[in-house]
Amino acid sequence: MRIAIMGAGGVGGYYGARLARAGEDVVFVARGNHLAAMQANGLTIHDRDGDFTLNPVDATEDVGSIDTVDVVLICVKLYDTEAAAALIKPLLGPDSLVVTLQNGVEAPEIVTGVVGPGKTLGGATYISATITAPGAIRRNNDLTHIEFGEPDGPATPRVHNLVEMFQRAGLDARPADDTAALLWSKFVLLAANSGMTAMIRQSTASLRDDPVVREAHSAALAEVAAVGRALGVALANDIEQKCLDWLDNNAPIKPSLLVDLEAGRRLEAAWLSGAVHRLGKKAGVPTPTHRTIYAALRPFENGTKP
Repeated sequence: MRIAIMGAGGVGGYYGARLARAGEDVVFVARGNHLAAMQANGLTIHDRDGDFTLNPVDATEDVGSIDTVDVVLICVKLYDTEAAAALIKPLLGPDSLVVTLQNGVEAPEIVTGVVGPGKTLGGATYISATITAPGAIRRNNDLTHIEFGEPDGPATPRVHNLVEMFQRAGLDARPADDTAALLWSKFVLLAANSGMTAMIRQSTASLRDDPVVREAHSAALAEVAAVGRALGVALANDIEQKCLDWLDNNAPIKPSLLVDLEAGRRLEAAWLSGAVHRLGKKAGVPTPTHRTIYAALRPFENGTKP
């Protein structure tokens, strides 16, 4: 397949590199020093089961230079989603697919509003991957888990074809029959972890070990789950406990929201705790914890260091 990776950062760069190494025709859309390094020296992946380098790499900043593709993986930050969707419209043929692999729960709807109905699949991934230097990406955890699904209804043949492509690359890909539940199940943990760690400027170790912080974190988990259920999402009855189990059984991490805050970069807060607050008002569900988190982060949304 011909695949465009829209946003060749940690997640997009990692999955794109694995697919390219497996023989797929991949073009990376990147910019700045990362793009220049990829064009000059290829893309190096520091993987848990062995490093490798793709060289040469098909990488560009000019989306207009790319011909029609079969699949676009959108891996940009949430605040760039609408602009990215507009850029990829000329790349889409009658059977092309767009897969959102971003945080939050609103990306598929945003992309569909730009590219039109029938082309967008929702995706969720559980790897941790970061750019360690221009042209170099490291996978930080043991997971390569990724899931895809249709916006409505069970997995279709095109979903299964996409899953099989990722599986041929040695990745833990799975089809999803309920995409809303897939995205919201991740969002419960993601929004709470990201918001709480960014607000207190500490890793998830504090959410696990400090009893007062853990209590607030538990409230944040419960708020996201309550909003999802009020909007008709079929979340597991024990989703909050599963999130706490994850916290207790995994090594501490710094979510990307905290990393971006510390670096003075623009934040995705409006699509994380901000989205919980906004969607909670729509559903009539109080979200005092996420309202407080979002209020605390708003002064830094545009890239001001705390």
